[in-house]
Amino acid sequence: MKIADDGTFRAFRSFNYRVWAVGALVSNVGTWMQRVAQDWLVFTQLTHHDASALGLVTALQFAPQLLLLPWTGPAADFFNQRKLVMLTQAMMGVLALGLGILTVLGVVQLWHVYVFAFLFGSAAALDSPVRQTFVAELVGDEDLPSAVSLNSTSFNAARMIGPAVAGLVIAKYGTGWSFLINGVSFGAVLISMYLLRLSELRLNVRATRAESGFRVALLYVWSQPELKAMLIMLALIGTFGLNFPIFISTMAVNIFHSDSRAFGLLSSFMAVGTIAGALVAGWNQPRFASLLIGSILFGVGFTLAAISPGYWWFAAALVVIGVAALILTNTTNTMMQLSTEPALRGRVMALRLAVALGGTPIGAPVVGWVANRFGPRWALVVGALSGFAAALVAVYVMTRQAERPSETEVAAEPNIATASMDD
Repeated sequence: MKIADDGTFRAFRSFNYRVWAVGALVSNVGTWMQRVAQDWLVFTQLTHHDASALGLVTALQFAPQLLLLPWTGPAADFFNQRKLVMLTQAMMGVLALGLGILTVLGVVQLWHVYVFAFLFGSAAALDSPVRQTFVAELVGDEDLPSAVSLNSTSFNAARMIGPAVAGLVIAKYGTGWSFLINGVSFGAVLISMYLLRLSELRLNVRATRAESGFRVALLYVWSQPELKAMLIMLALIGTFGLNFPIFISTMAVNIFHSDSRAFGLLSSFMAVGTIAGALVAGWNQPRFASLLIGSILFGVGFTLAAISPGYWWFAAALVVIGVAALILTNTTNTMMQLSTEPALRGRVMALRLAVALGGTPIGAPVVGWVANRFGPRWALVVGALSGFAAALVAVYVMTRQAERPSETEVAAEPNIATASMDD
């Protein structure tokens, strides 16, 4: 099979990336099955449609991204990335099997889910930055935008398959089997890591112990205005907009009175949009104009979801939100990696994830409270406002970028002769 030398799919030229992609797709399907099963378990079986409990589970699962930030980024920059990914994937597999066994045996309680959510989130906090930066070792910087796009496409293709399968599994066999299937699926990643051609890995520069502190990364990001702006945008979107378990669960159950199959199908609809958004982000050159478009589209999508008159209108709005979310997340991923020194990438990506996902412990309970107090549609309005606020940040940055050339020209005019002599 001939693979194009440019465009979204060029990362497939690498044998190692192809092996990685197969294992990741299998594991991602299992991950999405668990996410839907966990939401369904908490919202319909362990509570009586309590959005606040669901918000707390979401908060516990993402809180480690922020709490463990001083250690997760340095670990990604200091340790062997392949071995660290294998360790974290094995940990998450064991946790999924544990929760599955408790659920299948019928002894699971809400506090069990809280504990497993936090432990799973802790393993994911260690896994996420190293897994994202490890992609550069598979394909190199020249194919990194393609690899980031294809990773997201795989993750969201699984989002289209996993929730629908989970809905069927829950309806026929029970919630616990989705957790068990996810636990087994992590074996696919471990096998793919074992099959990699180690001689073809493009090893990133490892930080020394003295250089691996997190303070170095903070100072680096603080010195880069565009990196700071991207983090602010991610903070707004992540805190108030990426609470999809709450948005989808409350609308599906409280507004449209859906069963488990219809509930799972909504996540699959969002996946259609996220796949499209991932492919668009991989094809286009990453820049702030893309972030502006993504932010506006994010706000519009949430607005349409909030006013949707029926189930299928809401599903269509989720497609729009999915496109926008992936344009935002993939573009920031690529821009931040390519603008960062290789030895700092793990820490910078950990900071990115902490800002995007670590805000969820703050936003999820707030969004859950709004859904309980005022209704799910008003919770969606909060998501819309986060998108429009992020768009204002992008406008500010693009305005400053446009002013820089004129400022340079004005400053240079009195010194033209001197400048010519210096050249």
